[in-house]
Amino acid sequence: MTTFAELGLAPDILRALDEMGYATPTPIQAQVIPLALQGGDILGAAQTGTGKTAAFALPLIQRLLPFANNGTSPAKHPIRALILTPTRELAIQVEEAVQAYTKHVPLRSLVVYGGVNINTQIPILKTGVEILVATPGRLLDHVQNKTLSLSQVNTLVLDEADRMLDMGFMPDLKRIVALLPAQRVNMMFSATFPEEIRKLADSILNTPTFIEVARNATAVTVTQVVHPVHHERKRQLLAHLIKSRDLRQVLVFTGTKLGCNRLANELNKAGIHADAIHGDKTQQERIKALDAFKAGTIRVLVATDVAARGIDIEALPFVVNYDLPHNAEDYVHRIGRTGRAGALGEAISLVSEAETRYLRDIEKLIGSTLPPVIVPGFEPGAADVPAFQSRSPRPERHGDRERSAPRSKPAARDALFDAPYVPSETARADSAPALTRPTAKKQVAALFRSPVKPDSAGQ
Repeated sequence: MTTFAELGLAPDILRALDEMGYATPTPIQAQVIPLALQGGDILGAAQTGTGKTAAFALPLIQRLLPFANNGTSPAKHPIRALILTPTRELAIQVEEAVQAYTKHVPLRSLVVYGGVNINTQIPILKTGVEILVATPGRLLDHVQNKTLSLSQVNTLVLDEADRMLDMGFMPDLKRIVALLPAQRVNMMFSATFPEEIRKLADSILNTPTFIEVARNATAVTVTQVVHPVHHERKRQLLAHLIKSRDLRQVLVFTGTKLGCNRLANELNKAGIHADAIHGDKTQQERIKALDAFKAGTIRVLVATDVAARGIDIEALPFVVNYDLPHNAEDYVHRIGRTGRAGALGEAISLVSEAETRYLRDIEKLIGSTLPPVIVPGFEPGAADVPAFQSRSPRPERHGDRERSAPRSKPAARDALFDAPYVPSETARADSAPALTRPTAKKQVAALFRSPVKPDSAGQ
C-alpha cells in the first residue's frame, strides 16, 4: 500500500499529516500528488469526500517551499497560489486544511469570501499571504479595491468547477483568469463534465492529465435506504425517525430556502432542536449554526444544496434527503457528507409519489437499486400506489407515436407542513380508503423490485 512518504512529500509536510492522523493516501491523492509535484496541469473528476483537497493542496504547498520565509515584509509574501471555490463554506474548509498542512512551514494563507465586512480581510492581506482561498465575487471586490495583486500567482486551482458554473460564476472566472500570469500550473476538479466545463477546461488548462476517481459512485461505507411516504406526511415521518431512533447530528437537505426555514421551524415545534442554513442567511448566521451542529448543541441542520457544499463534519452519521434532488448527481454530493474517511454513515431518502422519476434517475446514475423500507404507520395511501407502481411508465399509443403516461403533479409545498400528525398506525393523511398493511407492502414491494423490510425503529 502506497504511503504519503512514497509520493515524494517533504518531511515537514509529512510531519503535519502524521499529526493529523493521515495514514495512507486516497486513490485520488495517490494519482494527483505525483503529477502535480511535476508541475503539469490536471483535470480531475472526483466526488466530494474523496480527499481531493489534500490532493491539490499538498503538492501546491510543496512547490511553494522554496519561497517560504519568516520575513516580516509583505513584499516577501506575495500571493503565489490561488484556490477558487463556489461557496463560502467550502472556502473556509479548504483554507483550514491548508493551515493544518502548513503547520511546520513558514507559508501564510488566508480565506476571503462575501457576506462579511471586506474591511476585516484587508489588514491581513496587507501583511502578505502566499496561498489565497477565495470565492470569485469577493476576490474581484478586492481586485477592484486594489487590496491585492495576482501578478505573481504561479498556481491556480478551481475546486468544484461544475458548481461554480451552476451558480453563474463563468463571467467572474474569465475576468480572474485574465488577471493571472500566462505561465502557471492549473488544476481543475469537477464532479460532472457538461459541455460548459469542457469548454472552460480547454480555455484554462494546457494539455492537462485527466484523472477520474469514483465518478458518480457512492461510498461503500454509506448505507442507503428509501422510505416511501405520502408527500403530506414527510415532516411527521422525519420527526418520528429522529425521535424513535434517537438520531443525533442529522443533516437534512431540502429543495428550497423557503422549505428549509419551514422544516427547521416545524422540527423545533415538535421538540427537536434544529436550525437552517441557506443562501439568504448571513455568513455569521451560517457559521453559528454550523458550529452549533458540529458541537452537538443542535440536533438537526436543515440545508439547501448550495449552502451545504463544503460542510465537512468528521464522522457525520446521518444525511436525510427530505426532498429528492432534481439532479441525480446532487444526490451523490449530498450523501458524500457522511461515510467519510472510512467512517460509517446512513443516507435516508423520503420519497413521495411525485418524486419517483428522480429516484429512477438516481438509481441509473449510481448503477444500483435503493432498498425501500416502509415505516409502519406511514405506508403510502391508496392514492399514492398507482404512481409508486409505475416507476417505469407504461407507454400509451397515440396514432403512430408512443408517449409515456402523464406523471402526477407534486402537491403545493405548503401541504408538507399543513397535515396534522396522526400517530395511529391505521390512520391516513389522505382521504382515500385505507389499505391493510400487507396489501400496501405488497404493492410498494412490487414497485421497488425487492422484498420489503419493516423499519426496526418503527416496530
